[in-house]
Amino acid sequence: MTDRLRARDLGVPFDGTPGPHDAITDVPGVEVGYVTLISGGASDASDAAAGEASAGGAATGEASAGVARTGVTAILPRGRAGVGVPCAAGTFSLNGNGELTGRTWIDESGALALPITITNSHAVGAVHQGVDEWLQRTRPDLAAQWLLPVVGETWDGYLNEINAGHVRPEHAGQALDAAAGGPIAEGNVGGGTGMNCYGFKGGTGTASRIVADGADPDATRYTVGVLLQANFGDRAELRLAGRPLGRSSAAPNPIEDTDWFARDGERARVARGAGSVIVIVATDAPLLPGQCEALARRVPLGLARTGTAGSHFSGDIFLAFSTANPGALTSQLGRTDAAGPAPLERLDFLPWGRIDPLYTATVEAVEEAVANALVAARDLDGRDGHASFALPHDEVRAAFAG
Repeated sequence: MTDRLRARDLGVPFDGTPGPHDAITDVPGVEVGYVTLISGGASDASDAAAGEASAGGAATGEASAGVARTGVTAILPRGRAGVGVPCAAGTFSLNGNGELTGRTWIDESGALALPITITNSHAVGAVHQGVDEWLQRTRPDLAAQWLLPVVGETWDGYLNEINAGHVRPEHAGQALDAAAGGPIAEGNVGGGTGMNCYGFKGGTGTASRIVADGADPDATRYTVGVLLQANFGDRAELRLAGRPLGRSSAAPNPIEDTDWFARDGERARVARGAGSVIVIVATDAPLLPGQCEALARRVPLGLARTGTAGSHFSGDIFLAFSTANPGALTSQLGRTDAAGPAPLERLDFLPWGRIDPLYTATVEAVEEAVANALVAARDLDGRDGHASFALPHDEVRAAFAG
């Protein structure tokens, strides 16, 4: 388990009813794993990773020589046993200055059947290769066909030596092997290790909501869970539960207030609000692929509650999937039944007129997941003397006292 404080622990109020772990893993079957790479620089790697090593689905890995502040996050939509079983899925891009591999096929077929991973911008290729290798090892039947894993990214080059090749293919496999259900770590963990959010230390955040399909006490209940990698936003924009905490914070903000970007060879300071956010939405509600895409389109409304206007230099890309309807949306080479008509597949799905509670749950969970990423993160030094400072917990407590 993780003993990290979360936004609710500091008095931040949120709407809606969370699941038992207030995490994406509240959606039955969903598993999450991390590999966290911290080495070099002033930080002691064993101390920096100590809070994550005992957390569900977390592992530490060995990076290449140099300053590493990075990692890999892995999500198995149906758990390890369900790899290759398609989920209805859809994607949405608020701003496309980023990457989410496999998205074209998801948009074409409406299905997601392989793991989802998130890492840093320059490690997409290594992680993609690593997922392929993991599938060759664990599911050679799938690897014999074509593989289009989903790999998302955000840029951690302020703290991490992003061109040093710290993330290697085997780290993707380690994150997938570590994937588990239950409570999961947040903040400086996995792909979120070196990320920054609203000029504070950012990283990985998660949250969930329970939704009743109707007012009847015996109504069917569904879960919506969110996991995101937060690396976006301008300090002055940050709001938690409507309170403008960013503009009044006393925490240092060297990411936005120093000329490190110019010293790195660029001709200007980094644009405020630059960065990215990858958001994954999971649910066990039976949905069509188009309805999953509609959930993904609601993610920006949750992000906006935390203050962002969506910078031009931010890659904000979202994926939503449903774990209902196992066995549908299959796509295999050739015909298994050469004689006679091809077998038909069917999907159960909520009527469009009953989908609004899932929209609300998505917005609420995204808002809380951003807050959890900020609260769980801690100060971290990085390459060339760079440092990122966490959102002070006392400032949050004071804003919501009484």
